[in-house]
Amino acid sequence: MQSKHLAEIAHYNGNLHYFPSPPQATPAMSKQAAKTLETFPNPAPHRDYQIHMEIPEFTCLCPKTGQPDFATLILDYVPDKLCVELKSLKLYIWSFRDEGHFHEGVTNRILDDLAKALKPRYIRLTAKFYVRGGIFTNVVAEQCKKGWQPAGKIGLASFEAQSNMRGG
Repeated sequence: MQSKHLAEIAHYNGNLHYFPSPPQATPAMSKQAAKTLETFPNPAPHRDYQIHMEIPEFTCLCPKTGQPDFATLILDYVPDKLCVELKSLKLYIWSFRDEGHFHEGVTNRILDDLAKALKPRYIRLTAKFYVRGGIFTNVVAEQCKKGWQPAGKIGLASFEAQSNMRGG
């Protein structure tokens, strides 16, 4: 088979199987981590609504040992005029992977940077760090826009933990 899109051939049960080659990065695709958070206009600024994101691949380094620390970040916010663009958030989160940070410090720094970029009505960041030395650490930081009063009681929705599989 003569196709530049079929790069790998595997033998399975005596048969040849062709697998498409993975997409190649183009110059427009960024491979670099960045400390820039991009935003876009809130499509519904007239209403309070919750944006919930789970970021299961956060990594930074322990400032004492240099060992990697892994966490799932859970971001909940009520936008005002701006929302965070997801690719820039991914590259921003990626930028911490080679930096040393205490759990409490990095959680508050990320919340501060998001709050500065978005100026949301409300924002909460929960960092659930995986076990280190027999201890799980959860850090929760939140901020509310001065003078913002939710219309009635806001009970932020509760979401079940996500996996890498979506199912019915």
